[in-house]
Amino acid sequence: MAKRIDLFDSTYSHFTQQVLEAIRKETFGQDIGQNSWTTMDEHDCFISWLDLHPEQHVLEVASGSGGPGRYLASSVSCRVTGIDANEAGVGTANQSVARSGEADRITFKVADANSRLPFDDNFFDAMLCIDSMNHFPDRLKVFQEWRRVLRPGRRAVFTDPVVIAGPVTNDELALRSSIGLFLFVPPGVNEKFIEASGFRLLKQEDVSSNAALVSGRWHESRHRHKEALMKIEGEERFAGLQEFFAAVHRLTSEKRLSRIAYLVEKQAQ
Repeated sequence: MAKRIDLFDSTYSHFTQQVLEAIRKETFGQDIGQNSWTTMDEHDCFISWLDLHPEQHVLEVASGSGGPGRYLASSVSCRVTGIDANEAGVGTANQSVARSGEADRITFKVADANSRLPFDDNFFDAMLCIDSMNHFPDRLKVFQEWRRVLRPGRRAVFTDPVVIAGPVTNDELALRSSIGLFLFVPPGVNEKFIEASGFRLLKQEDVSSNAALVSGRWHESRHRHKEALMKIEGEERFAGLQEFFAAVHRLTSEKRLSRIAYLVEKQAQ
């Protein structure tokens, strides 16, 4: 059984250190502050699915370091509110917003997406949640909350990076989920919950290739920067994260775990 390894707290606490910035550039090509499996080109595609207009208000669930949310606000000229349960991530995000002078249209808050969201009904024009759906065990309840705070006729995009698509051992599942709480589902479960929560599924797309590409690059880049990373992470955490990234790459490359992107819409009353 794989031991639980911290990916988020230490990463967000040291997010602006030169070695982590170098790794993100080598991993993603263009660094917008990602800590997921998405490249900027893919992120642009997901943003286009939301059919956004300037000054509309977007909720980003699991906003991490705030970089992708800031990129979204800049590219569409919209307002963005990001929520994340990780205090270090939200702290890093708010520091970047303060330095950029964008606090009038970008806000980040500590909030648990597994609980009732701290927003009124029909509050947002769109929602985005990239590679974090696997951390929400009561998925139907989460979808119901999303529907509550989203305006009628508006859209949400999310990715589930661990849809079971083939034979996976318990040890492999333990490695893949070693960074936190995970919910693995087979094909059809997300679709069932989407319908039960009152959303309409507009599109779904297999985007596993990006997870395979990014995880492989991430593993290789970390190996190249091992000496500098060891000073931040220590030997045990470095080794554990290398095993994690290798497991992600292997399982997605072999198409035994799929990463699926979904576009859903809240139907008008």
